[in-house]
Amino acid sequence: MSEKHITVLLDEAVEQLDLKENGIYIDGTLGRGGHSQLILDQLKGGKLFAFDKDNEAIENVAINDERFEIINSDFRYMKNEMNNRGITAVDGILLDIGVSSPQFDNKERGFSYRFDDRLDMRMDRSQKFSAYELVNEYSKADLARVFNEYGEEKFANRIADNIIKYRSEKPVETTFDLVDIIKASLPQRELNKKGHPAKKVFQAIRIEVNDELGALKQAIAEGAELLGSKGRYVIITFHSLEDRIVKKMFKKLAVGDTLDKRVPIMPDQIESSGYEVILRKPILASEEELEDNKRSRSAKLRVLERA
Repeated sequence: MSEKHITVLLDEAVEQLDLKENGIYIDGTLGRGGHSQLILDQLKGGKLFAFDKDNEAIENVAINDERFEIINSDFRYMKNEMNNRGITAVDGILLDIGVSSPQFDNKERGFSYRFDDRLDMRMDRSQKFSAYELVNEYSKADLARVFNEYGEEKFANRIADNIIKYRSEKPVETTFDLVDIIKASLPQRELNKKGHPAKKVFQAIRIEVNDELGALKQAIAEGAELLGSKGRYVIITFHSLEDRIVKKMFKKLAVGDTLDKRVPIMPDQIESSGYEVILRKPILASEEELEDNKRSRSAKLRVLERA
């Protein structure tokens, strides 16, 4: 049975946007519309643009509001999409960087190691490249690189080697084919650990198939340029790779170009970067939210403001 999607850090994220009642906002990750609906509820006028490249997600959002426009595109292209609509500055941007429960729980999407179906994992189903092509066409070196970099999998080389051996006889067709290969590649002590043994590899493949980290970096850089005065960029991440990127890029935007310490300069000569990191530490899910939604455990929320 499909699990209902629960929007993570819903109130906290919208609160950190510091909404202006007639402002222009971007929900870069529409999902099932939880954040979008709350933003609209708190706006009097203004406009909200929501991005999603998953047509299935868009079809399941029932928000009928003249202030609301859904854009069927990757959030990495938000600057271009806004410019095409004559908008050069917005009052806030929200990104919820995670796979929604309906995507995980729909076995036909091939995201989950819990259901047996054809390998897929595409957020945008019009995209030709899927997990099937990755697993069956990447070289051993590239497979190991993906598993190591994006899944931090200790046994990346062994798993990649066994994938190559398996597909020398027949393609790796389904999620369970891949799960069996992964399990056969791991020592018993790893199989006895808490959590599913295929979790890291499935995460790594999903990130590579959808270029998730590349999209995040582009969205942060271009989204920051879109922010107007006192505009805020709120990002929720769900694993350490994403959070490190957000933390590092927000800090770089706030600090600006690093000065050479050997060059004498007065404090009033230091040019402001134009951005400020609002939260010293990320906001985490409350105990109450953790009880209702175990998937919120790894969520971290960070905020950047244009000064």
